[in-house]
Amino acid sequence: MDESSTAAVVVDGVSKVFATAKGSMNALDNVSLNIGQGEFVSIIGPSGCGKTTLLRAIAHLDTPTSGTIRIYGKEPNQARLDRDIAFVFQSAALLEWRNALANVILPMQLLRVDRARAKHKAQELIELVGLGGFENAMPRQLSGGMQQRVSIARALTLDPKVLLMDEPFGALDQITRERMNLELLRIWGESKMTVVFVTHNIREAVLLSDRIVVMSARPGRIQGILDVTLPRPRTTEVCETEAFVRLEMEGERLLERGTRNGH
Repeated sequence: MDESSTAAVVVDGVSKVFATAKGSMNALDNVSLNIGQGEFVSIIGPSGCGKTTLLRAIAHLDTPTSGTIRIYGKEPNQARLDRDIAFVFQSAALLEWRNALANVILPMQLLRVDRARAKHKAQELIELVGLGGFENAMPRQLSGGMQQRVSIARALTLDPKVLLMDEPFGALDQITRERMNLELLRIWGESKMTVVFVTHNIREAVLLSDRIVVMSARPGRIQGILDVTLPRPRTTEVCETEAFVRLEMEGERLLERGTRNGH
């Protein structure tokens, strides 16, 4: 069977060139990648290697200069219109004047979903992300980790098939970050959606992923792909195993090679 026919996301020969005051800047160079349905794939690489650019292209927030992207066979624009994809940004970007529940409800309000149905769905998602009891809390009353939980719940309101996450836990302390990693694994396990996750943190990538895509320094190319065969479900205890440490070390080697190979 053709692998692309069963893929959730197909990236084929994608390059991206930005025009700058100093001339053109190649952000991505001939990137090809198939991501399977229900797969958790992390993308890591040096700063400025095009990780976020690739994620934004999949989300139709940026347009490739060349190459194609398909989400379940659709062009990114159509997939976004069909609400097949959702995006979680580095910052939770909550509306300060709306409580947690109202922030989660917002996308459904914009789509004129029945009010009672929207409230019921939002309450379910608040529970799913572990914020039961905080429905009425305002963003300023929530920790950074709790705000990102609200952001994740908001992204899940329309039942996306593909969840795109751009370093969502990068600003959190290590303990909160690992707690959020485990929460994300639980949510992913229950939802069965495909996740594409950008991070700088190899430990985080190994803990979460089925595969890790390692990119080179700009222009971003795929330096290597690391298969993570650690058993699931995973807890932080797996981080102390020899297999985990070996994967971390291999990821570090690929990252170092990618940094050297950039231009």
